[in-house]
Amino acid sequence: MQTLASAARAIRALEPDRRFGRVVAVRGALIEVEGLMGAAQIGSRVTITSMSGKVETEVTALDRDVALCLPFSDPQGVGLGARADLSAGQLSIRPSAGWLGRMIDGLGRPVDGLGPLPLGADPQPVKSLPPAAAHRTRVGARVETGVRALDCFVPLCRGQRLGLFAGSGVGKSVLLSMLARWTQCDVAVIGLIGERGREVQEFIEDDLGPEGMARSVVVVATSDEPALMRRQAAWTTLAVAEHFRDQGLDVLCLMDSVTRFAMAQREIGLASGEPPATKGYTPTVFAELPRLLERAGPGLPGQGSITGLFTVLVDGDDHNEPVADAVRGILDGHVVMRRAIAERGRYPAIDLLKSVSRTLPHCLPEDQNETRVAARRLLATYGDMEEMVRLGAYKAGSNPDVDRAVALAPAIEKLLGQGKNEQGSAADGFAALAAILEEAE
Repeated sequence: MQTLASAARAIRALEPDRRFGRVVAVRGALIEVEGLMGAAQIGSRVTITSMSGKVETEVTALDRDVALCLPFSDPQGVGLGARADLSAGQLSIRPSAGWLGRMIDGLGRPVDGLGPLPLGADPQPVKSLPPAAAHRTRVGARVETGVRALDCFVPLCRGQRLGLFAGSGVGKSVLLSMLARWTQCDVAVIGLIGERGREVQEFIEDDLGPEGMARSVVVVATSDEPALMRRQAAWTTLAVAEHFRDQGLDVLCLMDSVTRFAMAQREIGLASGEPPATKGYTPTVFAELPRLLERAGPGLPGQGSITGLFTVLVDGDDHNEPVADAVRGILDGHVVMRRAIAERGRYPAIDLLKSVSRTLPHCLPEDQNETRVAARRLLATYGDMEEMVRLGAYKAGSNPDVDRAVALAPAIEKLLGQGKNEQGSAADGFAALAAILEEAE
């Protein structure tokens, strides 16, 4: 019996059969591998032994008996005939509470120089399905963000998914840093997808700060990394958020930006032979966007929630470009930032008349809703007549509503302006807004 038990332990210790193939072609970033027919699947991991070491890749397409792979890192040194080992199973990570305050890459490896990460008990698939729509809970109560313009006009609720739409240089990243520090949550998971390398440390040290970093996990894939790693970082960001959600915590998931995720998926699709469609974006881009974004939101009964804030970098300030249009239809609201408002010197440069929260009006009490609607109507009146007022074509006294809007709009604009270190509150914002409206009465 002892001999049989020893043999059983030895058999269990053996590695399962491992399939391997050989590299037969390298076309740019695309590596073609033969010998994995019948075993390789879309999403399988393949490790290629090159002259410079091992290169981790993923199978992105299959063509007869050839597996088309893209690397997670620079494929320098990969040559014809190089051995390619197929890994069993799909990629997973093992997050834990010890990951808070740490910075990782798209594969869940530490990149902050603080040593290895403590591993959790259970693996978390990097690419998973969202909770079943029929069973997940509803969006919760309003969450304070500390940004007056959002708390008063575009409120955010627990488990809601909100998009921040802006062109480059309009203040999107600064607004994101304010939300990362001040939004009420148990844990923040921040994905910096395709970010400039020099801005990562600036964001962590200057914008997030030690207090914000202590409750956060930051996933980083800079713009110089391969497209596969940038896409992987977005998936890993949601996987880490899902781990903490399953622990019953309320998670704030920030991703900057969804556009760079879409660009990475476009690169992968084109390299794998997929035909381009709208503005060069491949069909899988518009299939992957909902699969990514739907993973945020309320969890199942007994779980926590993932409140998602996703930035969208609009191309050429065109807010109807394909990615922005697709994301706007998926999310539960959108915040539009305008360059013209930033040029006037009002930050955050949020266009309140173009921004929508789909949790309104139920997430605000009746008195605050009345104040919000009255202020919004006043801003809309001023927006319609703004050019005529500036040109001197409007004569005071012609319309009482316009006269009131011209008198009060500057005060509301001043209230909406906010420095990056000036934290606001919803109660104070609504009180100040009501005071402005009552003063005119």
